[in-house]
Amino acid sequence: MKRWLMGYVAVLVLVAAADASAQEWAKKMFETTSHDFGSVARGAKVEYRFVLTNIYEEDVHVAGVRSSCGCTSPTISKDQLKTYEKGAIVAAFNTQHFLGQRSATITVTIDKPFYAEVQLNVQGYIRSDIVFTPGLADMGNVDLGAPAEKKVTITYAGRDDWKITDVKPSSKHLEATIKEQTRAVGQVTYELTVKLLPGSPLGYVHDQVTLITNDQRSTQVPLDVEARIVSEVTLNPASLFLGVLKPGQKVTKQLVVQGKKPFRITGVKCAAQGYQFQPDNEAKAVHLLPVTYTAGDKPGKFIDKIVIESDLGAGVIPELSTYAQVVAPEPAKSSEPAKPATPPASTAASPLTTTGQTAGAGS
Repeated sequence: MKRWLMGYVAVLVLVAAADASAQEWAKKMFETTSHDFGSVARGAKVEYRFVLTNIYEEDVHVAGVRSSCGCTSPTISKDQLKTYEKGAIVAAFNTQHFLGQRSATITVTIDKPFYAEVQLNVQGYIRSDIVFTPGLADMGNVDLGAPAEKKVTITYAGRDDWKITDVKPSSKHLEATIKEQTRAVGQVTYELTVKLLPGSPLGYVHDQVTLITNDQRSTQVPLDVEARIVSEVTLNPASLFLGVLKPGQKVTKQLVVQGKKPFRITGVKCAAQGYQFQPDNEAKAVHLLPVTYTAGDKPGKFIDKIVIESDLGAGVIPELSTYAQVVAPEPAKSSEPAKPATPPASTAASPLTTTGQTAGAGS
């Protein structure tokens, strides 16, 4: 009986180890699997994006997410990821209904191309003595090159001598100033002004302004800043996967270049070889731009940049990233009879084909 029990336990250990190894492919897609929010204010909007990238040739589908604690609400930003596409699991800390030290485990379920689960961990301390109104410096949509501003009221209840001594933006594209508004026994109010400076890059902005206080127990309190920098012109798709190609193979992809008003495409450039473009010379709001790529003789993974010029001025149209994988040609078949295959040394094979992200011909 004892020998049987030991054998059963050993089998369970081996199964668990094999299962963890088999699901390691999914964990490799995440940039990080844990985050500490630190000390945050009550009512603040506090989120963290666990970014994942599909580094495989197969499509990846995120089927669902769940949290071990109501203090954290997870959502999926993009559930279907093609090769090289990015998504995120957004973990929102529930500072409205929870206080004190909190932690949660977020389980991400993936069902394609294979089943796997990845666990993400978050923790933080929600303070009851500091309140942000609103709980986030949200700039909304901001035109490329335009400034934006948001004011936030900070209320503290506790020590008479509590002060905000400094504010530190996490990005060079932010500027922040603080001004004391009122002070009474055990309570003080500040007004924080956050400015988004011209020159911020296109896309989603998620930065922070950190309040520096004279409270030695917790000197720093972060405030999240969000904005979406939009351009006059958008690209669809935002990046172009050209496929897995053999040397000399040619492929053509259609790119949609759409503006808020009619414009002309004056040129298309790429530092890498193998690209051909066929822009038209008409002024219109929507352009269909064919991108033709001929794979070179050298196998590998290639990441290149395409620059589209227009009569709207330099830098208005975002750069387009392209991805391609060139595979080595198959060796010529021998006339000799085939030999029996040698059994592999290990049966633990990788379930997916990794594409990787290395510098390509245009780098």
